[in-house]
Amino acid sequence: MNFEITSDAFASGQNIPSKYTCDGQNISPPLKWSGAPQGTRSFALIVEDPDAPSGTFDHWLLFNIPAATTELSEGLPGSRLLDYGARQGINGFKKIGYSGPCPPQNESHRYLFHLYALNIELSSAEGATKNEIKRAMEGAVIAQATLTGTYARMKASEKASRA
Repeated sequence: MNFEITSDAFASGQNIPSKYTCDGQNISPPLKWSGAPQGTRSFALIVEDPDAPSGTFDHWLLFNIPAATTELSEGLPGSRLLDYGARQGINGFKKIGYSGPCPPQNESHRYLFHLYALNIELSSAEGATKNEIKRAMEGAVIAQATLTGTYARMKASEKASRA
């Protein structure tokens, strides 16, 4: 079985609904995965925008997701430590938790939801940066799956005409 990540909110390569962006409720989308390899002890999720003007921008860092977990519900809280033991890092907005797509107006960006199956639990503290998480993951990634979504912000005049 192939390791894969999906969402009921959008298909890979398709538009992320505005509900999950800075133009909507800015809540995390529901995610599901399957096919984790034997030996998985935890998962890490890194959501990034490789098209950001200043270089790759981090939107969500979530790690130490228990190995028995196969989905994340919509709208996870922005707390450092989640109920089931997962920890969240500091994103590019300098916030804990999920911050949705928010590209400059008239630009379409890609958002990559990278899910890593790890053969360890990370010792990184909640509030870690992507670089700290990536260093802790070195040599521990046994599989990776990616879900890609896109988003483009409408001009204010387009929003008004659709209202």
